[in-house]
Amino acid sequence: MSPLLLYVYMKIFYTFTTSLVMAVVLTSCQTPYQPVADRNAELTQGNVQMTLSVGSTTKATVLEKFGAPNITTRDGAGREVWTYQRAGQVSQAETSSSGWTVILAGSSRSQSGFESGSRMITLIIKFDEHDIVSDFRSRTSHF
Repeated sequence: MSPLLLYVYMKIFYTFTTSLVMAVVLTSCQTPYQPVADRNAELTQGNVQMTLSVGSTTKATVLEKFGAPNITTRDGAGREVWTYQRAGQVSQAETSSSGWTVILAGSSRSQSGFESGSRMITLIIKFDEHDIVSDFRSRTSHF
């Protein structure tokens, strides 16, 4: 076997082996935990209403769905109170166009707009002595 052909075979083997090792490493590095940005996206009025149920939702369920609270306190009766506050940017682009054309002359009009704002959601959850939701309130503000 010629040295050039041996070099080509070794190069192909090396490239294949390196690609295989990289594929194994990259697929084994997946984490079962959800990134904070994705968890924050779960805190919406709809998800709050669907997830929380007075008298049955546990503290563990709240942690799993919404992550750690921003503030943890106790009320006058000594019950634990969790407060979540999440802010986000809301952007919306809109484009509209209309026009008419005549064989000899034409005209068209185009209009586009961009609207941006902020949204803040505040969620306050009270737990009873058995770590079950006893009350909750949420509020969304747009500015």
